[in-house]
Amino acid sequence: MPSAPELTPPAARQRLKLDTLIRLRWLAVAGQTAAVAVVAWLFAYDLPVGFCFGLIAASAWLNVFLKIRFTAAYRLADGAAAALLGYDIVQLGALLALTGGLTNPFAMLLIAPVLVSASALGMAWTLSLGVLVVAIASALVFWHLPLPWAAEAPIAMPERYVAGIWSALVAALGFMGAYSFRVSEEARQLQAALTATELILSREQHLHQLDGLAAAAAHELGTPLATISLVSKELLREVPADSPIREDLGLLRSQAERCRDILGKLTSLSTDLGGHLDRLPITHLVEDVIAPHREFGVALIVHVDGDPGREPIGTRNPAILYGLGNIVENAVDYAASRVDVGASWTEDEVVVTIRDDGPGFAPEVMDRLGDPYVTTRARHPGKAREGGGGLGLGFFIAKTLLERTGARVAITNRGAPQTGAVIAVRWPRAAMDAGEADGW
Repeated sequence: MPSAPELTPPAARQRLKLDTLIRLRWLAVAGQTAAVAVVAWLFAYDLPVGFCFGLIAASAWLNVFLKIRFTAAYRLADGAAAALLGYDIVQLGALLALTGGLTNPFAMLLIAPVLVSASALGMAWTLSLGVLVVAIASALVFWHLPLPWAAEAPIAMPERYVAGIWSALVAALGFMGAYSFRVSEEARQLQAALTATELILSREQHLHQLDGLAAAAAHELGTPLATISLVSKELLREVPADSPIREDLGLLRSQAERCRDILGKLTSLSTDLGGHLDRLPITHLVEDVIAPHREFGVALIVHVDGDPGREPIGTRNPAILYGLGNIVENAVDYAASRVDVGASWTEDEVVVTIRDDGPGFAPEVMDRLGDPYVTTRARHPGKAREGGGGLGLGFFIAKTLLERTGARVAITNRGAPQTGAVIAVRWPRAAMDAGEADGW
């Protein structure tokens, strides 16, 4: 079945831009260069300048390579971004090992990459980088060169003081990382909610526009359809009963009448249904939906599951008839030989399920099903009805109409080795029995 909808909010987390990490690393390179230069040449403290500048140069060359290799707009996958942040942690850890370990005042900068990860990456990657920082900080407690200081007054920090620095670093890492992640996650959730709201409003706007188009189409097409019905009726009267084209003329007239009925339903989708429409059991509703599709060479099998004495009684709602009818029509179009339509009910809900044995939904569009102008399957080869494809508007309209009635629409494919699509439409039982739902 084509473009079946399931409104899904956009990705809540945007990928981190590579250019952002490159700029942050240039800032780190500048700061590290200035710190080493001041300590070595302004204060004249003894430290391995060559090794320090070698580590700084490695970061600079990495930036140059990334800038040449990728465009400024390139966005990193979470794993790649975490790897680059991990490199920054290791590089800074190596510099600290050469300049005093945790007694170096710049040791607190080890938590900076973790904060970047908490604001842009997932929980698992952030925790991994946090573990890396704790491991490097623990190693720096035991393995590091002396803190650069004046030769005539060397400085040695007590072990308890170093242990306190390690504890402060780990505590700051945990608190600031968790705080940054929580704030960023709330911002992402709010952005996702706002975007989803915009999509819903956009869908409603599309539907209201389509309501007006339906009324205009019914007005414009009424006259030619009446002409087709009249001409087919006259031809049927003139053609002998044994003519080979009499059956085709009968089909032509019945389909013209069906078009007029559909247009009549479309013009009433936004009207108050009131009490002038008949109420009918769910099994009769299903039969009304599938009846127009029994003449196209596909077997339509109805399955009923529920207590006959507690069968739901609903309203003959044009929105439901059109919505379910569109799904069944698409199932017939794409089915190889059979479509199963199931109606079931419990004390809590009412479910109508449509299954076909066609090719099913394409995996690459499963996350966009129901968006307008999205088609999902190629028509099954050898089908009687021509056309196929389409713009994906049919199911977009059908699902939106069904959702207006309080239904939830679920779309899946049949499990292997079977093929085909499965669409389940669920209504609350209480609302249907009471006749209070928008659709029932």
